[in-house]
Amino acid sequence: MTQIKIYGRRDVWADRRREVSDTLHECLTEVWRLPEDKRFHRFLLLDAEDLLCPQRGERYLIVEIVCFTGRTDEAKRDLIRALFARAQERLDLPATDLEIVIIESPQVNWGIRGLPGDELTLTYPVTV
Repeated sequence: MTQIKIYGRRDVWADRRREVSDTLHECLTEVWRLPEDKRFHRFLLLDAEDLLCPQRGERYLIVEIVCFTGRTDEAKRDLIRALFARAQERLDLPATDLEIVIIESPQVNWGIRGLPGDELTLTYPVTV
């Protein structure tokens, strides 16, 4: 299970949500082998005065990936590298304007489709 929160400025990213989502999801399906239909992205777009980051540009994005514990450190590094490269290529977003955090949580801490997460049968790997 993976959920994504994207923080950025509303005036910059509101019209580009689908493009950002597609870019992120493409990396997740390629690197972590998530199924195409497992897309849970939430955009938390803020007014300029509500996102204070004076050493970043106006296109600054924070991508927070909340997921089950279990992926290797190399899998996490591979995803981060892919996200930086793809954001530069597809969104013209320099590495200095993108921050990524991966937050892992044990499956038992999740409740999904009426079950604790560790009782779910998944159709994709959590260890890559």
